[in-house]
Amino acid sequence: MTAAAPTAERQAVLRRRVRWLVAGTITYNLVEAAVALTAGTIASSVALIGFGLDSLIEVGSAAAVAWQFAGPDPRRRERVALRVIAWSFFALAAYVAVESARALLGGADAEHSTVGIVLVAVSVVVMPFLSLAQRRAGTELGSASAVADSKQTLLCTYLSAAVLVGLVLDAALGWWWADPVAGLVLAVLAVREGRAAWRGDLCCAPPPVSGPAAEACSDGCCPP
Repeated sequence: MTAAAPTAERQAVLRRRVRWLVAGTITYNLVEAAVALTAGTIASSVALIGFGLDSLIEVGSAAAVAWQFAGPDPRRRERVALRVIAWSFFALAAYVAVESARALLGGADAEHSTVGIVLVAVSVVVMPFLSLAQRRAGTELGSASAVADSKQTLLCTYLSAAVLVGLVLDAALGWWWADPVAGLVLAVLAVREGRAAWRGDLCCAPPPVSGPAAEACSDGCCPP
């Protein structure tokens, strides 16, 4: 059985909610990126710099959803938005994988960054709530891209946790390799989510709605 489609009035409310959540995501991640990239550069931390780049990529992902919902018919732009989100995952994975490998092979020792640890810890707390709000609105609205963007936000939580562990281990025990290893964990998670978005697996996450959107899973987007 499928969930009943939301009424036109409810859809309007949900679209406004998505736009506000996207705006909040962009604002938060711009601040997060500025702090993380600055702290990461000072400390020569691959994981922290990768975390800052992830914040910028999250801005791009959220901007794609904002572009989608700025149009009169968001569903017509959904596939393009999903592609942008997928490429954002792949871009993050490529950069962090290369830089982490270079750090491991070169034995580079990242300096301690108290600012970075605090920033990442805050993200571990904030990101799950933002992701949950995005996912609920996207699922009820039946928007695969909104759900995909919530997955990007949730990935930020995982990345935050991985980076936080690496930074704390480096600061407390002097395990210089923990920082680039955390970066590799970040890259693996990014590839996994990018593949899911590219294949369109997320298009079946929301309940189908009536009308043309109910045929969203008949175009090869979803697995059988």
